[in-house]
Amino acid sequence: MNWEIVIGIETHAQLAAASKIFSGASTAYGAAPNTQASAVDIALPGVLPVLNKRAVECAIKFGLAVGATINRRSVFARKNYFYPDLPKGYQISQYELPIVKGGSLTILTKQGEKTVRLTRAHLEEDAGKSLHEDFHGMSGIDLNRAGTPLLEIVTEPDVHSAEEAVAYAKALHALVRWIDICDGNMQEGSFRCDANVSVRKPNAPLGTRAEIKNLNSFRFMEQAIQYEVKRQIEILEDGGKLVQETRLYDPDRDETRSMRSKEDAHDYRYFPDPDLLPLEVSEAWIEQVKGSMPELPQARYGKLIAYGLLPDQANQHMSSRESSTFALSAFTGASRNDIPSLSNWITGPLSAKLNEESLEFAQSRVTSEQLRRLVARIDDGTLSRKMAKEVFDAMWSGEGDADAIIEKRGLKQLSDSTAVEKIVDEVLAANAKQVEDYRAGKAKAFNALIGQVMKATKGKANPQQVNEILRRKLSG
Repeated sequence: MNWEIVIGIETHAQLAAASKIFSGASTAYGAAPNTQASAVDIALPGVLPVLNKRAVECAIKFGLAVGATINRRSVFARKNYFYPDLPKGYQISQYELPIVKGGSLTILTKQGEKTVRLTRAHLEEDAGKSLHEDFHGMSGIDLNRAGTPLLEIVTEPDVHSAEEAVAYAKALHALVRWIDICDGNMQEGSFRCDANVSVRKPNAPLGTRAEIKNLNSFRFMEQAIQYEVKRQIEILEDGGKLVQETRLYDPDRDETRSMRSKEDAHDYRYFPDPDLLPLEVSEAWIEQVKGSMPELPQARYGKLIAYGLLPDQANQHMSSRESSTFALSAFTGASRNDIPSLSNWITGPLSAKLNEESLEFAQSRVTSEQLRRLVARIDDGTLSRKMAKEVFDAMWSGEGDADAIIEKRGLKQLSDSTAVEKIVDEVLAANAKQVEDYRAGKAKAFNALIGQVMKATKGKANPQQVNEILRRKLSG
């Protein structure tokens, strides 16, 4: 623990635009190779790029959401390098003047809230994809992704553990989906993270970094950073020297391996793209985008906390805008005492059903109002917790509200103390041996007697009431 971990994260979020950033070609996923690559994307001589307005609006939305500066003037640059899936021999990106500067993102860790500063967010085009698996001794090139609009989001070196890196990535993933600028599909490559990892002695200058590329799952990100930190510390403690490089994570072997030496900015020979004018963003445009934005996560989170939820509980409802909307709708008009139970029903049985059927909260077959009424019936003693699950399943199947199902199925909880006491007397009379065992100190006999009462009432008796009556009669 004599080493400090320093991590900066670069994230490529594919922007929710129907066409590419500089051409009209489709960005839809899953097309046959090279069927969505236009003349602009494959860099035929004489073609010119035309900027996608939707991509710019997505960048403005992000800047507003993280409290950043939206640069009124930004410039596109050519990032020069050679790779087979880069048709032009350069990537159009932004360098000295990005569209978004600064900003921050608050994350929740085991130690509490932490603010991660953002350096910048800039627009750029994606490269194509090299295909190695389907060819013997050769590689194929698919240029469908070439020109796909990306927002590259770069942090300051404020992250100091694998846990914090994952918390940041999850928070950013939730945010870009929340404000509808990225679908966040990591399996399809819509959200990819690169982690720049280094270690140093406390208060020493920053160490030599390794960039772990294309981490497309939160679990792999955590494992890759943990491995890389261990690797670097072992090399340094053995008297070795680290080299600045790009590394890939192999999840099958749980290790990072060298890919290539890591370039610095000057190696890319950035210069302004002569085919693209500087991007001018007016105040009116920013105000128009601001007016179209949904309520931001921090405001929603504050509303959930105002209902008395603990931070961890509130955070469970913040996985998406839809989930927080559902929760707030359910809490509105509910008894204050019902809120914790309602929260548990949303994050428990309801979420399980949605996951099971691959549905979003907006597609839930049980509405927030129906769930609120179900919990109210548990709270007022009409329905036992055990029977509530049966009612919930019936509601999910479309049988109506809780009250209608309770009436139809005869599930109303038996809470008449006189009726319950009579059944308890009958059970005690029919189970003399278990009564004797309980009075002899065998605690299990008590649970067996409760079971007999519940069986006699077909599960309708109030368990707490049964417990109280049984104890009173057995102690007599």
